[in-house]
Amino acid sequence: MPRPVRERRFPLFGRSRPESRRIADILREETVGGALLLIGTVLALVWVNSPWGGRYESMIHATYGPESLHLNLSVEAWAADGLLAIFFFVAGLELKREFVAGDLRDPRKAALPVIAAVAGMVTPAVVYVLVNASGIGSGAGDLGGWAIPTATDIAFALAVLAVIGSHLPAALRTFLLTLAVVDDLLAIVIIAIFFTSDLNVLPALLALIPLGLFTVCVQRRIRSAWLLFPLAALTWGLVHASGIHATVAGVLLGFAVPVLRSQAAGGPDAGPGLAEHFEHRFRPVSAGFAVPVFAFMAAGVNIGGWSGFTSALGDPIAIGVMAGLVLGKPLGIFGGTFLAARFTRADLDSDLDWIDVFGVAVLAGIGFTVSLLIGALAFGSGSAADDHVKVGVLLGSLIAAVLATVVLRTRDRHYRLQTTADG
Repeated sequence: MPRPVRERRFPLFGRSRPESRRIADILREETVGGALLLIGTVLALVWVNSPWGGRYESMIHATYGPESLHLNLSVEAWAADGLLAIFFFVAGLELKREFVAGDLRDPRKAALPVIAAVAGMVTPAVVYVLVNASGIGSGAGDLGGWAIPTATDIAFALAVLAVIGSHLPAALRTFLLTLAVVDDLLAIVIIAIFFTSDLNVLPALLALIPLGLFTVCVQRRIRSAWLLFPLAALTWGLVHASGIHATVAGVLLGFAVPVLRSQAAGGPDAGPGLAEHFEHRFRPVSAGFAVPVFAFMAAGVNIGGWSGFTSALGDPIAIGVMAGLVLGKPLGIFGGTFLAARFTRADLDSDLDWIDVFGVAVLAGIGFTVSLLIGALAFGSGSAADDHVKVGVLLGSLIAAVLATVVLRTRDRHYRLQTTADG
């Protein structure tokens, strides 16, 4: 009797060898960036709650730039709109790289992290809405911050993972990074659609001109900074003037860069394309400078002593943000991953157990950079609600990091003992 043919399955978080090497390089840079991000956050919190806190407030609210070009912005706004454009430019490069030449170009593999990431964004948003609609807390709920707990800060999460997980499988870091790639894409969509107000059509149309010229230049493999930087800066300025959040310009510029080499240059097998070249150039700037400086400018919240801290924690906005990060994120990501494995042809990678996936799902509750940005867009930078958002993001991220540490340290000990036994 012939044996039945098993349906071919594929590993849930598997990566090809070239992709694994490239991801290892990215992880090292993001981990260092996470450490700098933590330093910037701590410095901001200490400074703003010290007797010299007024100087911090004066610094971030000082304005610079030409008024005629609508760019007379505060230092805090320059960090959020300008420096984070670099972060989103790198995110755009990474997204295009993954879906054009990376392992996610395979629709079967792309569907899995997309399902997990979408569930990991929808669930915390639902948790936030439920908290604010139910009247939990001492104040009035506000549904406008639903998107705040949906984003994961990959630099912070990878830094924590690097500290606690020296023996964890590489597939686990790959899982976290893949989630972050899709997470960034969804965050970009949310910002572009839900946080664009008073759209000015003329600057938006004019932005297409320098963006088109930038696209032509990079498609012709022109790398001259003297040509590309002015075009990128003009695109950014016009997008900012249009009312669309300026970070969207960074994503569009990243999407314009070609991933594969042209046939004249040897084709896809001739080595890294221009997108990977720019990624190597700008990722250290993003992870090592742009994001930590933004954190320093955005994380400074004057808690106002114990009474101010408890007042912030009683606000449904802060409660909803914390619940979304600590409960919604892991439920969404783990549930989405489990359902994807249950109802598709995907198997969990042979190096992993489901408890490992749960640990990383909890770790994904560390939301910082994009969460703070969305909080400022939703409630206005410097408002009382925005300060409460910062408290919720910081405390929720801290709780998620501690809980993930408990789970993943146990798993790290398991893999260390396993390695010792095998060796």
